[in-house]
Amino acid sequence: MRVGYGYDVHRLVDGRPLVLGGVTIPFDKGLKGHSDADVLLHAVCDALLGAAGLGDIGMHFPDKDPKYKNIASTRLLEETGRKIAHDGYKIVNIDATLVAEAPKIGPYRQEMVSVIAKCLGLENRQVNVKATTTEGLGITGRGEGMAATCVACLE
Repeated sequence: MRVGYGYDVHRLVDGRPLVLGGVTIPFDKGLKGHSDADVLLHAVCDALLGAAGLGDIGMHFPDKDPKYKNIASTRLLEETGRKIAHDGYKIVNIDATLVAEAPKIGPYRQEMVSVIAKCLGLENRQVNVKATTTEGLGITGRGEGMAATCVACLE
């Protein structure tokens, strides 16, 4: 059994769609980044890559490479899944947490779970997505950005 941990944070900005867990969510701001800046999927990718001992998302999908400009992070997650499988690993489960004051993700949580599971060829029960706030503290609490963490288990 191998365990990996992922963390990511992105700034909220005007003029971009908000994509979380592969789902576009109506909101007045989006996340700034080279790709679609899906902070949740980036944390999932990092957890999976870490568990497999394959480095991190920046090594495999560098933000200086123009081919990843505005790419959907679902494509990065699918490729991460292929890398994990190529190295002989099977994903046991994924547990991810979004850290943000708003928007509420409850209405979108199950769709996020389904998107992540589909990208990785998993059953929905192998994926857990939850959210929390920082009670107004820090960059997430002030609404300046969003963060995500993830733990992944491989065998």
